[in-house]
Amino acid sequence: MPKVRGKRMMDLLTVNNLNFYYGSNKSLDGVTLPIRRNCVTSLIGPSGCGKTTLLRCFNRMHDLYPGNRYEGEIVMDGRNILDKGEDLITLRSSLGMVFQKPTPFPMSVFENIAYGLRLRKVRNTALLKEKVEKSLRQAALWEEVKDRLKESALGLSGGQQQRLVIARTLAVDPEAVLFDESTSALDPVSTQKIEDLMVELKKEVTIVAVTHNMQQAARISDYTALMYIGKLVEYDRTEIIFTKPKHKMTEEYVLGRFG
Repeated sequence: MPKVRGKRMMDLLTVNNLNFYYGSNKSLDGVTLPIRRNCVTSLIGPSGCGKTTLLRCFNRMHDLYPGNRYEGEIVMDGRNILDKGEDLITLRSSLGMVFQKPTPFPMSVFENIAYGLRLRKVRNTALLKEKVEKSLRQAALWEEVKDRLKESALGLSGGQQQRLVIARTLAVDPEAVLFDESTSALDPVSTQKIEDLMVELKKEVTIVAVTHNMQQAARISDYTALMYIGKLVEYDRTEIIFTKPKHKMTEEYVLGRFG
């Protein structure tokens, strides 16, 4: 997709006929969909349907394991990010991922957020402090940890740790944050905070979220994609998926009749 002079493209990512293989096992089959910029897109479907596999294609996490391969395109800023020459460090900074289980580093709250900035050779102390505070505020965590910045991040609660990971991701100014079942291990109060955060963050970044929780998808998403056995069943605005889906399988799934 060519860049449009004078304005931002509507789609951050465009997936074109994507196939993915774990070794000889085909896990994604001809997936085509857009990821709209500054929107929340939920990927839903039963366990093993390919939604997490698709999410991890976006920042090439599958490259960490030998034998995996892609076919097709994921276009971003006019280039296919599946090409062999893609800079994966830059890509993963641009498309940051938040996993199901919080993954704070065994260091202070401050250093968790500053970690990626230091990797980018940011050495100015004032700038580091400014970026750490901004990121923690974006993640709705600043007021809870501003007096604990020198303490270990491992002492935070599970919900706080997950928001810390989000802040760490935001510190390097990503274009998107990819959430992989990121609230499934949290209590309802923490889950609500993360959901509110996703909706607020879309003003600044694009959000893609894998979830098994139909109510969550309905609450937070602008667009929803239903996956089943490696294929895209239906993609549309969330209100259509949940109220007037075009496919019978979509209706059956959102009504809880399978999965």
